[in-house]
Amino acid sequence: MVDVRRVKLPGVGVLHTFVTDDGGKVGVIAHRSGHSDLITFADHEDGADAGKVSLRLNEDEAHTLAELLGGTQITESLSALDQIPGLSIDWFTVDYEDHIAGQPLGNPAEKGMVGLTVVAVVRGDSANPAPAADFRVFPGDTLVVAGSPEKVAKAFAYFRSGAVKKVAVDAPPGG
Repeated sequence: MVDVRRVKLPGVGVLHTFVTDDGGKVGVIAHRSGHSDLITFADHEDGADAGKVSLRLNEDEAHTLAELLGGTQITESLSALDQIPGLSIDWFTVDYEDHIAGQPLGNPAEKGMVGLTVVAVVRGDSANPAPAADFRVFPGDTLVVAGSPEKVAKAFAYFRSGAVKKVAVDAPPGG
C-alpha cells in the first residue's frame, strides 16, 4: 500500500503526497474552492534542476482523472450493489427549504421506514459514516441512503416535507 501524507493548508485546503516506486513525488492539493492541483515535485535534496509540473483541475476534470486512474472500480462496485434485487442506493442533497435542514437525522424506523439505512452524511470534504440519530443535518449535506426503492422514496419525501407518505415503488427517489 502506498504511504500517503496529508497536510492541512490553512485557508487553502489539503495537500496529499506520496512517493512512487521509481522515486517520483506526486501531490494533489484539494482546494476549499473545489479545484484541485495535480503536482509532481522534488524535495530540496533532489536539487534545483529537478522538474516540477503543476496542473489546475476543476471539479469535473478531477473526477474524470480519478475515474481514469481507478475510480471506475469504485463505480463498478456501487453499480454491482445497485443490481441487487430490492436494494436502492441513492444520494439526497439537503437544501435550505428541506424539512430535514437543521434537524437531527432521527431514526428512520420511527418514521415507518424499517429497513432503510442512512449509510453516511457527506459534509464538505468529509464523510460521516453511520451517523447517529442525533446527528444534525445542514443545508449542503448529502445523505447517502440504502433500502428498498419504496423506502428510499419515502425517506426523500420525508426529508423534503417532514410528512411520511405512502410512495409508489416506481416513483423516482429524488423526485
